[in-house]
Amino acid sequence: MAKVYETVIGLEVHVELATKTKIFCSCSTAFGGAPNTHSCPVCAGMPGSLPVLNKQVVEYAMAVGLATNCDITRYTKFDRKNYFYPDNPQNYQISQLYAPICTNGYVEIDTPAGKKKIRIHEIHMEEDAGKLVHDEWEDCSLVDYNRSGVPLIEIVSEPDMRSAEEVVAYLDKLRLLIQYLGASDCKLQEGSMRADVNLSVREMGAEEFGTRTEMKNLNSFKAIARAIEGERARQIELIEEGKKVIQETRRWDDNKEYSYAMRSKEDAQDYRYFPEPDLVPVLISQEWIDSVKEQQPEFRDEKRARYVAEFGLPDYDAEILTGSKKLADMFETTVAAGAAPKKASNWLMGETMRLLKEHTMEPEDIRFTAAHLAELIAMTEAKEINGSVAKEVFEQMFAEDIDPRQYVEEHGLKTVNDEGALYTVVGEIIAANPQSVADYKAGKKKAMGFIVGQTMKAMKGKADPASVNKIVAELMEKA
Repeated sequence: MAKVYETVIGLEVHVELATKTKIFCSCSTAFGGAPNTHSCPVCAGMPGSLPVLNKQVVEYAMAVGLATNCDITRYTKFDRKNYFYPDNPQNYQISQLYAPICTNGYVEIDTPAGKKKIRIHEIHMEEDAGKLVHDEWEDCSLVDYNRSGVPLIEIVSEPDMRSAEEVVAYLDKLRLLIQYLGASDCKLQEGSMRADVNLSVREMGAEEFGTRTEMKNLNSFKAIARAIEGERARQIELIEEGKKVIQETRRWDDNKEYSYAMRSKEDAQDYRYFPEPDLVPVLISQEWIDSVKEQQPEFRDEKRARYVAEFGLPDYDAEILTGSKKLADMFETTVAAGAAPKKASNWLMGETMRLLKEHTMEPEDIRFTAAHLAELIAMTEAKEINGSVAKEVFEQMFAEDIDPRQYVEEHGLKTVNDEGALYTVVGEIIAANPQSVADYKAGKKKAMGFIVGQTMKAMKGKADPASVNKIVAELMEKA
């Protein structure tokens, strides 16, 4: 009988915090600057330079800890993690080992079997390393220290996940919590949220864990899911062949859908941690914790329930809108600007999501304002423009955030409500198409659609479709 294996997964999730400056200096954290333009003696590891802790980093770490049901460590301190690598300028990283800021938390995820708690062992603060840029043409590697010193929190889970689906659900829950807090944009493609997967397999029912590997270089939920399935299959194959799984760090290549060994997996003693001598411990008062707690926002679960109760939205709408803080904020601001909740929801879930997908964009990349969306909805409801014109205007608004009313005026797109003019145009089109009238009289109702289409074409799309349909039906009966 074939053996059945269970996958055991724990994650180390690194999140770049949304501070304007780095964790230990005043350099900018902005993404995408020219190499080494956001660096100084502190984050470039120059001898004699001294770190100064950014208070906002501590508050963001506490906020994430409170949102994930952690205990806040009242006496927290930093440690040196010693390792030697070109993108690590001091030859050590300032991190936390002995007294991390948050411990013993959890988040709940939804699984096919119901809700499941994923325990969080700890959350600690640390500085990010620089970035190596490999120049294949010159056959060399260059170092960019812009990222060096960018503040990170590392969220370390217990090995409580058993499938790729549970991992993605856990990461999505974390991503939304942190985005709602405003602590990070959590853009995996820009590296502001990165997950290392620790994975082992064991026979179903076994108590002892198997030998784990750690996989790096994962920058999308799909890549993470594929890496988990690939590594699970690789380890089972080794065990079935009587070979041993080696504890090591592996790099996942998403194009080839295979992982490669990078180095043997280090343990804490390999890094020779010791207390950071240049930074004093941080004493966190209960008043400070309470202050951070009071500033916690309404999170997705509460917001979703409120959208159904307060705005009368279907569960599906509430689920989609709250799946992005940007979309939720846009919805609420559009409603506050006067739009009916269901109309605002329809525009955001329909045309907005369509254009985002078409342009490979995220909701966070939306450029148009809620005020302009509310104005467009108001013009459509007042029949100042028809549906097809509204979509045309929205596409321009999506691209450039134009003022919809001004755009409609400048391009002469207002709906023609002159019934006299419509009767004249429809009459002329019917007179010019006697066969369509004959077909209509013979019971071929589709013939009416042809006349409606010709009328809309003659009116350059600016007529009200309901009025056109009414007049066409009336005149076809009389013809």
